[in-house]
Amino acid sequence: MAQNLKTGDKVVIIAGDNKGKSGKIVKMDRENNKAFIEGIEVRERHLKKTQFNPAGGKKTIHVGINLSNLKKEGK
Repeated sequence: MAQNLKTGDKVVIIAGDNKGKSGKIVKMDRENNKAFIEGIEVRERHLKKTQFNPAGGKKTIHVGINLSNLKKEGK
């Protein structure tokens, strides 16, 4: 597993649906061994109407990619 990755590193995805794509790490989740890559695995989350958000709406979120599926770019 690639433990030497950190936020800001450029990585290449080596396995999965996004194989071959590259991007910059936006956020790391070491507890769950996930990395959030800029522009990859971005989904929309639907928000329920609330008192503070009466219109409801959509929110864009990143979905994590397992660290074992990543490789530092240039190595």
